[in-house]
Amino acid sequence: MNELTRTDFLRRTAAAGITVASASVLAACGNSGVDGGSLVRPTSTNGAKASDRVVKVGYLPITDATPLLVAHADGLYDRHGVDVPRPTLLRSWPALAEAFQGGAVDAVHILMPLALQLRFQRRFPAKVIAWNHTNGSALTVRPQVVSVRELAGQTVAIPGWFSVHNIALQMILRAEGLTAIVSGDASRTAKSVKLIVMAPPDMPPALAQGSIAGYIVADPFNAAAELSGIGKILRFSGDVWRDHACCVVAVDERLLEERPDVAAGFVGAVVDAQRATREDPARAAATLTQQRYLPQPDPVVKWALTHDADPAYTRDAAITHPRWRERRIDFQGYPFPSYTAALIEQLRTTVVDGDLSFLDGLDAADAHAELVDDALVRRAIEAAGGARAFGLPDSYRRHEEIAP
Repeated sequence: MNELTRTDFLRRTAAAGITVASASVLAACGNSGVDGGSLVRPTSTNGAKASDRVVKVGYLPITDATPLLVAHADGLYDRHGVDVPRPTLLRSWPALAEAFQGGAVDAVHILMPLALQLRFQRRFPAKVIAWNHTNGSALTVRPQVVSVRELAGQTVAIPGWFSVHNIALQMILRAEGLTAIVSGDASRTAKSVKLIVMAPPDMPPALAQGSIAGYIVADPFNAAAELSGIGKILRFSGDVWRDHACCVVAVDERLLEERPDVAAGFVGAVVDAQRATREDPARAAATLTQQRYLPQPDPVVKWALTHDADPAYTRDAAITHPRWRERRIDFQGYPFPSYTAALIEQLRTTVVDGDLSFLDGLDAADAHAELVDDALVRRAIEAAGGARAFGLPDSYRRHEEIAP
């Protein structure tokens, strides 16, 4: 194993003009509300009338969060009559889920499978009110790995068991005759791959150190590996499941019941930010870095938001379905029921280090109706230019295309 220390890794990337945020860097960010998973609750807002308009937002330092952050930077929340303080940066999905459940934040971008778990296993009244983005993730590996089959006997990191990353990765592995395991050692002869959960900021240093063979996660951590030379993209998740949702916008259901006008304004601002980002992703990248919402440098974030038409991706089979014409990351807010149904079915066949019994007897249509409220986002999309302005079908219906 290459015993490259985290300090050596950061020094190497800095020499290349790129700074990849490690866990210690993120924990030191002035905007971080959680350090190592220890919840720090923000102080309450004084004044009953003012606080009625306040929505506290939590996010991870990934490009998935872009609409929530651009809406804040561009004053879109204010324009829609909602008071959103500067969003709170958290460094892992467990920390974000804890902050959400504990009431430290009111709205989050959260992994769709995790939203399912919160609602149906933990019985927390999470309500998905929009998709935050589509695609935006990739399987990144060491430069010397040239095929998925070479991951046999290796360890690959995922950001969480209840993530579309875990689902997509296991689709990819099964298609190549490999088996995912959650305990014990991976075996080349048994064609097994060990999966471990790791916070996204820790993934690039672990890849550089050689402690993992790859990771599947949201950008900009894939872009960071590409630009620093420590890794390459083996497969885009959007090339496995076309225009799949990863993170969705979720709130406590009580926000919809008690402050419906605030919820409507919040969704309207997010949808406006989605359109602005689709139309000028380079500007969005600059906003995220210059206003320090993301700790990564502008070249990395810009690459993640704009670099999707590289012929090398098709040549090297990171993209196997070029006819899909997928954006590396896109921002489409409508939550298709067909996706929720397919996600539940895929999760049933996915190996997790946890309990999936809450899926037993769960009807997909009923689950979507209980978890998702699409009324506000559909209204906001129509107000922001209509379905076609976001690359959506006029019917708001689609057929899921999955081809690992």
